[in-house]
Amino acid sequence: MLKALEIKKDVYWIGAVDHQSRNFHGYSLSPRGTTYNNYVILDEKKTVFDTVKHADARVSLDRLASVVNPEDIDYLVINHVEADHAGALPMFIRACRPETVFCSPMGLKALEGHFRAWKDWPLKVVKSGDVISLGKRSVHFLETRMLHWPDSMFSYVPEDTLLFSNDAFGQNIASSERFTDEISGEVLLSAMSEYYHNIVLPYSPQVLKVLAQVEQMELDIDMIAPDHGLIFRGRQNAAFALETYRSFAEQKPRKRAVIVYDTMWHSTEAMALSIAEGLGEAGVPSRIMSLKENHHSAVMSEVARCGLVVVGSPTHNNGILPFVAGFLTYMKGLRPQNRLGGAFGSFGWSGECVKLISEQLAGMGFELPAEPVKAKFVPDAASLEQCFALGLTLGRALEAKCG
Repeated sequence: MLKALEIKKDVYWIGAVDHQSRNFHGYSLSPRGTTYNNYVILDEKKTVFDTVKHADARVSLDRLASVVNPEDIDYLVINHVEADHAGALPMFIRACRPETVFCSPMGLKALEGHFRAWKDWPLKVVKSGDVISLGKRSVHFLETRMLHWPDSMFSYVPEDTLLFSNDAFGQNIASSERFTDEISGEVLLSAMSEYYHNIVLPYSPQVLKVLAQVEQMELDIDMIAPDHGLIFRGRQNAAFALETYRSFAEQKPRKRAVIVYDTMWHSTEAMALSIAEGLGEAGVPSRIMSLKENHHSAVMSEVARCGLVVVGSPTHNNGILPFVAGFLTYMKGLRPQNRLGGAFGSFGWSGECVKLISEQLAGMGFELPAEPVKAKFVPDAASLEQCFALGLTLGRALEAKCG
């Protein structure tokens, strides 16, 4: 029998654990899987916060039934309409027959676009500053537009010092643990960074705005319950979540480099190795990542740690090899800031590639402190010396940028 888990007095987790998922929002989850978390508060007005994806509706409803008859649910709060959190909403409405379904102003528009039956639902719009009473408790709403959808919002329960944060502060972790203090800090930080830098990164200005609003509201928070991954319990862990997001959003340059490349006959690969040697001479640690061996989302997780991104490819049909072109497109959409960039590559007869890479990096706002390097056919000693010099120049520029 599936059971709910009490996370505070009369507050229960009723989510679903997905051990099998390996792709999420276009990035690879590695072996960690994910969770779709939702919650119920048992008060005078029994209230469910978010649902789960359509396929996990029965799992969540069974957990709900372990602590309360679903037909006794009075309210549903939909903090975010994306399918992994509201996909099961029609099933919850049929099972619970709630008195009211609360959503943000943009959430109403999203519900209209996602569900044909929305006109028959008891929808009520709430906006930032609105408060509803559950009896002993109240729920305060804060719209968090573009974190990471226009409809997103937080629900804060001051009596429990509890923040339902939806996608914010999430991680993709499928496990038997439910709380962040039950796993290693290294695994937690890695999962938070992977999630942020592959989903939330483009909305970093909005993250800083929301954190400022939370500060201004002087919210007392000793638990943050996201809709993916594990729950932050205790003031220290809640503060860690907030400050970690602040550091992610500020994107201060870091003295570390990643060299990203693809190669046909190992010429571009040899150039990458020499660039890494030059970076090492400048005192800058680096990681070399082949796009044949590393998914673009894994590379973005490394970009999160680096103030310098060096990209290499052979010229292919007067352009860029597909894996490199795909990575550049993916990174452009995530809009990393405050980075230095560099380009390199080999060619046979035309050699446009490094110019195209440089143009793409410059178009993303990367500073390019050194001319790109290209080598014809197999790089000779002089070409590899140029690559070493490129790494040295880029490393020194990064050192200056980091202060």
